[in-house]
Amino acid sequence: MPFESRLDTNEIKAVAGVAMTFFDRAASSLLFLTQVHPMLRVIGFFIAWVGCWLPIAIAVAKSINWHPPKPLAEKQKLPLLASLYPIAPLLLWGIAWVEGGSFSTYGLPLNPSVLVSLGLGVGLAVLSLVVIFGIESALDWISWQQSNFKQLKSVWLPILLLGLWIGGTEELIFRGFLLSELMGDALMRASPLSSDMLVKPTATLWVAAAISSLIFAVLHLVWEIRETLPQIPGLWLMGMVLVLARFCDGGDLGLAWGLHAGWIWGLASIDAAGLIKYTGKVSAKITGLAGKPLAGAVGILCLLGTAAVVWIMELNLLASVSEKFY
Repeated sequence: MPFESRLDTNEIKAVAGVAMTFFDRAASSLLFLTQVHPMLRVIGFFIAWVGCWLPIAIAVAKSINWHPPKPLAEKQKLPLLASLYPIAPLLLWGIAWVEGGSFSTYGLPLNPSVLVSLGLGVGLAVLSLVVIFGIESALDWISWQQSNFKQLKSVWLPILLLGLWIGGTEELIFRGFLLSELMGDALMRASPLSSDMLVKPTATLWVAAAISSLIFAVLHLVWEIRETLPQIPGLWLMGMVLVLARFCDGGDLGLAWGLHAGWIWGLASIDAAGLIKYTGKVSAKITGLAGKPLAGAVGILCLLGTAAVVWIMELNLLASVSEKFY
């Protein structure tokens, strides 16, 4: 048998072995996760997620020539993300299927209103970035690199699709599955149009929101530690804002998904095209350490402003519903 044929056969066997390992682990994980306490289910989910990903990650790491604990280069992150993120929705779909449910349990029903909320969220996120960077420009904290705007033509669509994918996956995990599990029966009893729930949130909601947001923030350290560490408070607050967005959207994830995707799209497009340059006229603690808005006061204000807009929109909706029915 020629060497090339032996090589092809060996490669096919290796891929098949990885696939069989993944499905075996996934099947065992589903049976376990459907039979345990919600908190153990959360822990088990993350263990199962990593366990299913590990054999794939090893193969990907070899292919991109990454050797832990060597820091990841930017171009090495996407292949690892591409291998990691598809696994979580499959696990969650499997859990929901075994329990006789669907993604609607986690806030993603097959409903056109989700797409409407998604579009609204993307628009609101982009608007918040326009306002924040507009203020920074007016204060001469940043300068726009006019010659680089032409580069947006080649990056805006791929980054939008990437933002929708990453944002949707992370919302399904953290504001969908994780938040739902941490709240348990309290989530099922909460009425999406209850003004008491928004104006006087329960302790269960606050605790579940805080814990899920903390896990969301801390897990970002997996990819990069030095630049991510100063962003942890901002990432935690971002998680809290996205929790608010879910409840203001009647328990669906459309609005939260749109906000998340819109922020990724806007910030990543600006970075990829090199549209702004910080002038250094104000401390980086204001504009964001290492050029990361979430590591500065401006990013925090952006999140708080967005939360205020979402809250006001929901209270206006509640008022209109009350007038209509009462």
